Amino acid sequence: MSGFSNQASDADRVGMKFDCEKTVLFLGHNGYTGRIVLEKLVGFQGVLAPNLTRTRTLKEQLEALKPHMKQGDLVVNCLGPFQSTYEPITQFCFETSSHYLDICAEWQVFEALFEMDARARDAGIMLLPGAGFDVVASDCMAAHVVSQLPDATRLQLAISGLELVSRGSARTMVNLMGQPVRVRRDGKLISCAKIKDEHFDFGYGLKPALAVSWGDISSAYHSTGVPNIEVYFEASPALMSAAFANRTFGWMFANSRVKMAADNLLARFPEGPSKSVRDSRSITLVARALDSQNNTVESRLTTSEAYTFTSDVVCDLVKRFSNSESPPGFQTPASVLGADYVLAINGSRRYDVNSVEE
Repeated sequence: MSGFSNQASDADRVGMKFDCEKTVLFLGHNGYTGRIVLEKLVGFQGVLAPNLTRTRTLKEQLEALKPHMKQGDLVVNCLGPFQSTYEPITQFCFETSSHYLDICAEWQVFEALFEMDARARDAGIMLLPGAGFDVVASDCMAAHVVSQLPDATRLQLAISGLELVSRGSARTMVNLMGQPVRVRRDGKLISCAKIKDEHFDFGYGLKPALAVSWGDISSAYHSTGVPNIEVYFEASPALMSAAFANRTFGWMFANSRVKMAADNLLARFPEGPSKSVRDSRSITLVARALDSQNNTVESRLTTSEAYTFTSDVVCDLVKRFSNSESPPGFQTPASVLGADYVLAINGSRRYDVNSVEE
């Protein structure tokens, strides 16, 4: 299964300084993002970071970890692609009465976890996907603009600055090849027959952006109740090329051999950007809410680079949930943390571009 290391499976505790009341099972530290996150968690006593192997199923390896877990502990899933890992890990959480947290941006996983809401509430466990840059920043911004325009019927989210992609994130994108772009219309997820574009001001004038199938089409709906949601990336040359490739050659990726070849090719690419490169970058996100009268509220958020932001958020949430009660059931970042949570993350600045009164 993609994302596993080839090392033997055994549980290794990391960190000795920060006293956690609960065990934190951290999965996926051999991946690029997971390694960055785990580096931030050094100093948290109680973090359990097993080395997972490709030679055994994830379910089998999780079974061996059950003796280390007790009711109310926390499982952090950084093991993507998440559509391949969320099922055995959430099942493990139900069996051990542990809370679930991941850094997923895949809308399919959000929808699947939402369907588990009643079961999770009955079990008293939290299911919190999207607890990294994807989708904490955008979910908080969605909640912020909708709070300014409570009768909003449409929500648009746009992101600029995501040029830095890890090998694991690229694999997730390959899995999306051949699939149409999804948006939410009248509360339902639908496919776009053609490429959808829009314009946003990321701080340097209006720029074109292309719609993408991002986790917010699920998370923002459950956070705000707004029935029409679209997510866009600024139309960089790389994204334009990817959109063209998907439109022209996407049908080829329905073939498992083509996907396997692409995955083997990605294995030759650098694992991800260096720390110095990450430290020199930032992300800008625009959230726009509109109502039936075309009143508009728009806000802009600048954050640290996405992988750095993710590590800061996960570190904060591990500290938060390992020493306090976790709300049961399916949660979104905004529903459990609030719209202003993002402002507490280092490097985040929010600017209200306009309001309904203007």
